[in-house]
Amino acid sequence: MKINEIEKSNSRYIGKKVQYFETIDSTHKYAKRNIDNINNGSIIIAEAQTGGIGTKGRIWYTGKENNIAMTIVLKPDKKVEELENLTVDIAKAIQKAIQELYNIELKIKEPNDLLLKEKKICGILTEVNSIGEKINYLLISMGFNVNETEFPLELEHIVTSLKKEYNREFSREEVIIRIIRNLEEII
Repeated sequence: MKINEIEKSNSRYIGKKVQYFETIDSTHKYAKRNIDNINNGSIIIAEAQTGGIGTKGRIWYTGKENNIAMTIVLKPDKKVEELENLTVDIAKAIQKAIQELYNIELKIKEPNDLLLKEKKICGILTEVNSIGEKINYLLISMGFNVNETEFPLELEHIVTSLKKEYNREFSREEVIIRIIRNLEEII
């Protein structure tokens, strides 16, 4: 992954600092453990996760060096009520990014999944930490299957990737940069 491309993109603040790991338990768990030392807008990216968080406590399959596993750390000056429907808005930002880049239509399965040809291609996990109405931090984690072609047998019939469906390589950096840009419009 070319981290410098992400850090040098034309975003306003998201992704200006990226922490990169070959392997980590979970980008989300790492962000929570280290929240006091992570700047607003920082992104944690891993090539592989050993304990990625999926829906309903399941493990998210990351693969290795083919997909996007990342957590965006935000410390917004907003009230909790201003983040209503945030996960769906994030899904819409991702959907828009893929449409703009590749003219590929992803379907949103509310509240936190995106589908391609009726199979899961992206999962979103959002977590807000607050005291009363004051937000301490917001974590936006996502797993996006970009160039994976082989999934574990138990997942084969329910997940897919861009490469598996369109038989070509896609730029993970390009996808991340466009998602960042779209997220900055809504947060």
